[in-house]
Amino acid sequence: MSIRVSTLPSGLTVVTEQMDRVETVSLGAYVGAGTRNETEAENGASHFLEHMAFKGTERRTATAIAEAVEDVGGHINAYTAREQTAYYVKLLKEDLALGADIIGDILTHSTFAPEELERERGVILQEIGQANDTPDDIVFDHFQETAYPDQPMGRPTLGREAGIKDMKRDVLTGYMRRHYTTGNTVVAAAGNLDHDRTLALITEHFADLPQSTPPKAVPGLYGGGEFREGRDLDQVHIVLGFPAMAYNDPDFYPSMLMSTLLGGGMSSRLFQEIRERRGLVYSIYSFTAPALDGGLFGIYAGTGEEEAKELVPVTLEELRRVQVDANEDELRRARAQTKAGLLMSLESTGSRCEQLARQIQVFGRIVPVAETVAKIEAVTLADIRRAASRIFRGRPTLAALGPTDHVPHLVDIADRLAA
Repeated sequence: MSIRVSTLPSGLTVVTEQMDRVETVSLGAYVGAGTRNETEAENGASHFLEHMAFKGTERRTATAIAEAVEDVGGHINAYTAREQTAYYVKLLKEDLALGADIIGDILTHSTFAPEELERERGVILQEIGQANDTPDDIVFDHFQETAYPDQPMGRPTLGREAGIKDMKRDVLTGYMRRHYTTGNTVVAAAGNLDHDRTLALITEHFADLPQSTPPKAVPGLYGGGEFREGRDLDQVHIVLGFPAMAYNDPDFYPSMLMSTLLGGGMSSRLFQEIRERRGLVYSIYSFTAPALDGGLFGIYAGTGEEEAKELVPVTLEELRRVQVDANEDELRRARAQTKAGLLMSLESTGSRCEQLARQIQVFGRIVPVAETVAKIEAVTLADIRRAASRIFRGRPTLAALGPTDHVPHLVDIADRLAA
């Protein structure tokens, strides 16, 4: 496998990874803008644009876009995150030119036809309604908003119903014009390809991408606090979190491994103690959500109304204990899980595209796999305990949805952690 990075005269960055043993290619455009780049009036615009990308260009109807890809057995999709919006395609290796044409076309020549815009507005409103009706989904939006109150980093990726209903075409086109630029986009391709040929295709099909400098995102300012909403549900859904490490923080890898040993699998502390030994939950796990200038650590659990009395104190005890008694067996297992996840992802052309683009956007360079593995291997028990102490001494954020009467309040949680 070989990785090459080129910057076109327009400022567009192109990165490819040649994988000769596969028969496919993946190609994506990764725009360095997402929910956190939206003004309050634009909330949901990144996600709305993701939907509209496949609804027609100057040369293709929505049907023609879908048929062009599926006629050759390919797959096209997109996603919106807080710091990135991605448009990608996976095809057989001989159809790379089609992929570059399609992705370039939707990024530079989408028409936003009024009838398509209204139709997709309805689809997004249905998506918001579905999320609101899914408590183990929407509780994460409440968690994010409570952690980052009154700022872009805390707003929902889907947008809010009222804002989507009122969003005008010129809001979408203006947002796209400001953020979908050559200096803010990485085009990545991985698979059975040739770098120079790929570069020529991207030069041709992305020629009309604007070259202006996008506005900077508003810094994320962690606040923390408590959200709870009583609903008539069989379970209460709880997310407990804390401010955590950005990508470039020295404790980033220790925090990842700490999360894995604490709540990252069936052998983790939370799973073993809370599900296996006590039977308090069906699902419990921890997660890290790093960003360019900060991050979150969180724990999700779904439990019964009465079980919540025991669940939260037991969870807090595990957070206290991991700061002092994480052991070598747990660290070894967490290292193995993290390394395996990284190395297995190298086998997917789509995952490689996403990783390569994100590394350039976060670090400004391609990070060799060996370097990442070395950093994982270098994490010690002292690092794990230090990262845990940093995280769990921060101001907590609590989001609870369902029968919440027996979920402790934030002040009680903070007191337990400080004891």
